Amino acid sequence: MCRWMAYSGNSIPLELLLFQVKHNLIDQSMSSRSAETPTNGDGFGVGWYGTLETPGLFRSVRPAWNDANLRDLAAHIESPRFLAHVRATSRATVQETNCHPFRYGHWLFVHNGEIDRIDELHRDLLLAVDPKLFPSILGTTDSELMFFLALTFGLESDPLAALGRMVGFVEATGRKRGVEQPIWMTVCVSDGRSLWAVRYASDGDAPTLYHSDEMAHLAHLHPDIALRLGASARVIVSEPIGQIAEIWDEIPQSTAIEVLDGELVTKPFAPIV
Repeated sequence: MCRWMAYSGNSIPLELLLFQVKHNLIDQSMSSRSAETPTNGDGFGVGWYGTLETPGLFRSVRPAWNDANLRDLAAHIESPRFLAHVRATSRATVQETNCHPFRYGHWLFVHNGEIDRIDELHRDLLLAVDPKLFPSILGTTDSELMFFLALTFGLESDPLAALGRMVGFVEATGRKRGVEQPIWMTVCVSDGRSLWAVRYASDGDAPTLYHSDEMAHLAHLHPDIALRLGASARVIVSEPIGQIAEIWDEIPQSTAIEVLDGELVTKPFAPIV
């Protein structure tokens, strides 16, 4: 089980949320509250949107808590939208190209969960990726494959529908191979303007996912930090950050959310076949 977070709001130094609040994502890489994977030390990554058309990306196989480069970059890079991830691998090799976020053009993608029995499904899923996208797959994870399937199924025109088609295809492929409950996920994608996040699992028991509801909630992280985030700030996390877990709203199973210009919309999510 991995941990990730996504932020949208005022342009802030990444370190405000990655390092300065209590029980932040970097702390979770070493001591998550998850009983399944309390340590997420198989690499990390952060992707951020700045002045260029494509997002910046920094990934490493080092544990996030022990990387001086990450701490230094997080203090100097400011962004109004970023995604960060700490990894606990289930099968795929610990290598830089397997660390999240994954990037294609102006899109970023993070994932927590897995495709069950991916070794049996990998070939069928990989062959469904648009041949034009195929050269951009650099790693070996089920997560990156899910991203490129979503791109194949129209992520750039309708993100939530594309994620629904990706899940529907994975489930249909799995069931043909005798895998009845193949997918287990929370995911987030961004085009630099909006965030889309989904919590879904074939067995109805997806990993946890939370979002901040309003500025009054974020003020509990730290009053000074909350003012810098801005009134329209939204944060999505695998596990609550800050000292008070109760300020976070849990996203229900089979639910999608969209964040645009400070507005958060919740929608039911279901596979599309």
